Amino acid sequence: MGRVTRLTQRGPQVTTDRNRALALSSAVVRGAVAAGLGLGALAVLVTVVWISSPHPDSGPDGALRATAGVWLLAHGAGLVRPDTPSGVPAPVGVVPLLLMVGPVWLTHRAARDAAEPGEGRPGASRAGAFCAVTAGYLLVVAGAAAYARGGALRPDPDTLMFPVALVVAGAAAAGVWTAAGRPLGPLPSWSPLAFQEAAARELFRDRAEAACRSAAVGVAMLLGGGALLVAVALGRNAAAAQDAFLGLAGDWSGRFAVLLLAAALVPNAAVWGAAYGLGPGFALGTEATATPLGLDGAPAVPRFPLLAALPDPGPGSWPNWAAGAVPVAAALAVAWFTVRRAAPVDAPRARTWGPGETARVTLLAAFGCGLGTALLTAPAGGPLGTGELSVFGPVWWLTGPAALVWTAVIGVPAALLLRLWRLRTPGWAWRRDVTEAQVPPAAGTEAGAGATYRRDAGAFANAREGGEEGAGRARRRWTPWRGRSAEKGDPGRTRPGAPAASSVPAPGTAPEEGSGGRPGAAAGQGGPGFEPYDFLPTDPWHEKDSREARWASLRQGSGGLMADFPAVPAAARPADRPEARPADSPADSAADRSAGAAARTAGEADGGPAATP
Repeated sequence: MGRVTRLTQRGPQVTTDRNRALALSSAVVRGAVAAGLGLGALAVLVTVVWISSPHPDSGPDGALRATAGVWLLAHGAGLVRPDTPSGVPAPVGVVPLLLMVGPVWLTHRAARDAAEPGEGRPGASRAGAFCAVTAGYLLVVAGAAAYARGGALRPDPDTLMFPVALVVAGAAAAGVWTAAGRPLGPLPSWSPLAFQEAAARELFRDRAEAACRSAAVGVAMLLGGGALLVAVALGRNAAAAQDAFLGLAGDWSGRFAVLLLAAALVPNAAVWGAAYGLGPGFALGTEATATPLGLDGAPAVPRFPLLAALPDPGPGSWPNWAAGAVPVAAALAVAWFTVRRAAPVDAPRARTWGPGETARVTLLAAFGCGLGTALLTAPAGGPLGTGELSVFGPVWWLTGPAALVWTAVIGVPAALLLRLWRLRTPGWAWRRDVTEAQVPPAAGTEAGAGATYRRDAGAFANAREGGEEGAGRARRRWTPWRGRSAEKGDPGRTRPGAPAASSVPAPGTAPEEGSGGRPGAAAGQGGPGFEPYDFLPTDPWHEKDSREARWASLRQGSGGLMADFPAVPAAARPADRPEARPADSPADSAADRSAGAAARTAGEADGGPAATP
């Protein structure tokens, strides 16, 4: 019985370990299947081209070995051609970037599916899914490298670890990160504590996300501009490109193979165009370099349709210099997308980023743009042989820093100017309805020096910017008790017994204007003409001008019932003033009683004793 109890107690732990082992085994299989799918799709394409060729130079085994070599080349591996006219093995380091998309996407998807829990089964842990998918994929890579050793394109063993394993691990890590919801934190426990604390802050994550998005937009703009340069150059040299395409193969199967190779190298051409616009250009052998300033030296290039877009030898002219618009457009795009997050349209001015923070995020985006450009440039160029063709294409350690410099030098000032422009545009920064609780406290205290905040359908306006007209609006929306409370450090307090903000009209204005309503409309809360204002004045409540203005408003609102005498407090009246008549005196008219009531109301509003005229 005791043995049965022990087995029963171990049951849940055994089940958990078994499920974890099954999840890891499934992740390994997913990685191997992803590699097999990519290799199989390329093998089908190469086999179709080989079958359609009228004069194949090898059998099916040679075609499959070449397929394995090309598949490894799509991961960044270097290849070696042993059969050359000179007898010296020639390296092949130019990676067709379009072929790299398939393996990277398949690895990413396999890792994402392995990290996500399925219906009725638990998913593997993030670290376990990453390691299992990477291991399964690299097993197929090792088998393909061993099989391709006897083919026409043999893989270089030194490049199997770097960059092939690095590309696979990076794609798998991206898939696991996607399955986790693309978080920007927390960082692993082995990372520095300062980095972990920074990543735990929401402010840091928001700024990092904005920088990454802007950097991705900058890289996309560079690639798009480079592709546009190549398309324009090919259009100008369409005849040379057609001659090269027709001269490489005489049958339709060979031309189809050339067309497939040219399509796989189109992203490479876009990277070359971006490097040309950035300034470093690209090498056409060891003795020639093409830049916007001109093509120097004697280029050693093979005959290929895409190479017909190369500039003519000699110094460059204004069409060549116009390529500099590509990095300028990329820098402006980085600045624009950064400012969209720094000063969004639907946020109040107080919620926008400061100039220093905007500049830092733009600089970080420029660094990301340079890093992404360098990562794309590294496989887009490389050796195509020995001797003169040992250097072919752009150099990553020149193109990446050039993208960083262009984006930082132009993007940071442009971001600051765009931020200033968006904030200075009238009526822009406060299009959203902002409640009283959303207004920062500092805005109320700093505005006590005369700034006017007007909440009208979610729009704030500054009364001082309108000159005399703005001052007139400020007087019509006068709420002096808020000015006194703001000086005491509490902008939200109101004096007990003080009238509402819309109950005291300014001198010389109609009662409905002083109350903030439209003529002929109700001025109370909830009426059709109700417009709440929050104006912090500079004039104190007990100034002489303010007192006279209130008295004139009360006299005007009484309809002529109030007597025409100045508003003097009871303490300031002369001592020899005659005593008031009894209430039942015949001379006590209705006009005098109305005037006395209005005077008492004004005296109570002033904070002094009731005044009896």
